[in-house]
Amino acid sequence: MKREKTIKKEFSILKGLILKEIEVNHAKNEIYFYTNYDRTFKMFHEYECCESVEIEDINGDLYNLIGNEIVLAEERSNICENPEFIKNIPEDQDSSFTWTFYEIATVKGSITIRWYGESNGYYSESVDFVEVI
Repeated sequence: MKREKTIKKEFSILKGLILKEIEVNHAKNEIYFYTNYDRTFKMFHEYECCESVEIEDINGDLYNLIGNEIVLAEERSNICENPEFIKNIPEDQDSSFTWTFYEIATVKGSITIRWYGESNGYYSESVDFVEVI
């Protein structure tokens, strides 16, 4: 299997580009953004032991983004490491949670992609965004 070559990018790099296609895999753990100028971007999580990160929800119609210039590409996170909350969680459950929201807007509408990650607190729950080269 050939491994993709990638370069880490900020999600905001999508602003000003035009999406030609968006592809979400069946496992809901990867999204490909195919843009003008034959640029391809991938959103995913690099899996490690003892954590889980996946797409929880996509709010909006992805097809409203196709063929229009992206006017907003924004990332927001909400990390929960509250000791009061965590001390009430049974030992066999994860104790760290991260919700990461990605909003993309064009003149035709917007979508919000919500990722949810959980771990024992020692592993990353972040979402990776790279350009495939």
